[in-house]
Amino acid sequence: MIKFAGILFGLVILSNLLNLNNIQMFSLLILGSMIGATLMFWRYRVLFAFIALSFMLGVGLIEVRLIKDFAQLDTILFLASMMVIVGYLEEKRFFEVLMDRLVGIIGDKPALVMIFFLVMSAFLAALVDEVTSILIMVAIILDYTSRYKINPVPFIVMSIFATNIGSSATVVGNPVGVMIAFNAKLSFIEFLRWATPIAIASLFLTLVIVRIVFKNEIMRLEKTVLDERGKSKEIEEVVRNIPDIRIPAIVFLATILGLVFHTPLEELLGLEKNSMLLGVPFFFAGIVLFFEREHAREIVERRIDWWTLMFFLIFFASVGTLKHVGTVDVLAKVVYNSTGGVLEYIILTILFAGGLMTAFMDNVLAVATWIPIIQTMGGLGVNTYPLWWALLFTGTFWGNLTLIGSTANIVAIGALEKRIGIHLTLRYWIPYGVAVTLPTIGLATLMLMIQLPLMSA
Repeated sequence: MIKFAGILFGLVILSNLLNLNNIQMFSLLILGSMIGATLMFWRYRVLFAFIALSFMLGVGLIEVRLIKDFAQLDTILFLASMMVIVGYLEEKRFFEVLMDRLVGIIGDKPALVMIFFLVMSAFLAALVDEVTSILIMVAIILDYTSRYKINPVPFIVMSIFATNIGSSATVVGNPVGVMIAFNAKLSFIEFLRWATPIAIASLFLTLVIVRIVFKNEIMRLEKTVLDERGKSKEIEEVVRNIPDIRIPAIVFLATILGLVFHTPLEELLGLEKNSMLLGVPFFFAGIVLFFEREHAREIVERRIDWWTLMFFLIFFASVGTLKHVGTVDVLAKVVYNSTGGVLEYIILTILFAGGLMTAFMDNVLAVATWIPIIQTMGGLGVNTYPLWWALLFTGTFWGNLTLIGSTANIVAIGALEKRIGIHLTLRYWIPYGVAVTLPTIGLATLMLMIQLPLMSA
């Protein structure tokens, strides 16, 4: 309760410093209370979201007709349809078989295997999403380390870092990427042009950093594997007992190709931009449900994370109240005036102020808060195109700083606790998080600044 009271007191002071009127202050207090309660009691986040929205409706901060406008249903529906597709692929063991085959090709060379795990963490995050990627990689790393009785924690932490970096590479890699794509009208191809090169460069930097900071753990793994090389026959057994993954592979490749080429498809059909960014996963989710028609309802009920999607929907609507009552306009003008409207300074503000918000209040919450601010600054004459990319890297790279900075972190930590009873602490995480976050966000900032003239053009 003391922490919660401190949050409320801080919001009141912030409201006075910003000269907010009573209704604007009220909107900030209710939203801030919901975020604070959510962070302190994450398991009950939907409960707090429902209560906050009811208060907003009760005091007139938002109207029922505006909920659908602010709730970002396009983002929610995109995530739901992708969850159906990914759930089908997981049930058919597509990712498991793919990883086993690739590890078999590499051979039992621990240093190379760990690099491969990190690259695959990033690659899978970019192609499906960070949550699916980290769930798959946690299972694989736990299996691999258990064969040699090695502590899996450092290797899973490395995988989380790579997952968050890789999730910035494409529109489907992270919920924040989906949110930004729909609000800024960005295509898959634009992500490949502006986000993917920075993600790849940052991943290489991450590989170098983890090789240094986790040097002892990697050396210990190599020594253990050399000592017990004759005990690794289990790998061959896993590879032999594989299901037929031809149809799942076709679904996977067709979905990815459809997302990559959604813009030319929209132009061919004369559709509104990003129509097929939603249409493609809808189509293949329908195909998947047709294949599994006897279990279609079960897949929709079990594989779609309705709890999380409901929270996102209500949170997006709640953030919309800041825009409705004018709080966002005030915040946007503060950012604009404090930076003198200079694009480079605005980018730095988003990257570092937004980054701290990401690290300590979750990336989805931080990005949802910044989206309307960027949109408002567009009305003030700011070129917002570079700002969207700054926000993307803010919401992904800074997620590595703390335990709660990204959904992937929370999911992986929960899996560790459930599977082997290990509880990670902020004290353990922070040194590694700082070592990876600051250099990678610095590299992303540098690459963004270099390309500013191209973005302006």
